[in-house]
Amino acid sequence: MGASGSTRRVTFEADENENITVVKGVRLSDSVIDRMKEPSSPSGRPQSQRRSPGAVNDEELKKRIAEELALERARRDAEAQKRRLKQEQAYVRDEFGKILERERMSSNEHLTRAILRERAATEEERQKAQRFVITAKARQLEEKDRELKKHDAYYKEQLARLEERVSLSSFLMKSFLFVSATDFLVMFYC
Repeated sequence: MGASGSTRRVTFEADENENITVVKGVRLSDSVIDRMKEPSSPSGRPQSQRRSPGAVNDEELKKRIAEELALERARRDAEAQKRRLKQEQAYVRDEFGKILERERMSSNEHLTRAILRERAATEEERQKAQRFVITAKARQLEEKDRELKKHDAYYKEQLARLEERVSLSSFLMKSFLFVSATDFLVMFYC
């Protein structure tokens, strides 16, 4: 603030009536300093009296200082609001990050549970398939066992018939031989 091109900072302080009490960082000209040293004129001076050129400069200076004070306040308010906004943004960013982390953890837990459920279901299906294969093979073996038992019974029956036939044939043959031998002997001895 100050002269054009100046980088010097100017700060103002004011009392409750917005009267400038302290101006920091402003270089005043000698004429302004001299006017400030002059005793103030009595307040009983008539209003219609013409003001001196120095009074106009004082009024302009007060007006300019008040404007700069208002600008400085507005700048400070804007900076404070900017800081608050940055703090709020940082807070929102942190909260958003926390929420995202909780969501990520929750989704990871859900995903882990889903994977475990899927693995359990897959294992159960594998075991069911294995039991099905074992059951099917057991049925096949039982069916073969029944067939073998049927064949065994059939062959035993056939064997029994053959043995019966052989036994009957043997009996008949023995009987025939006996009768033949008896006939031969009867013929031979008679």
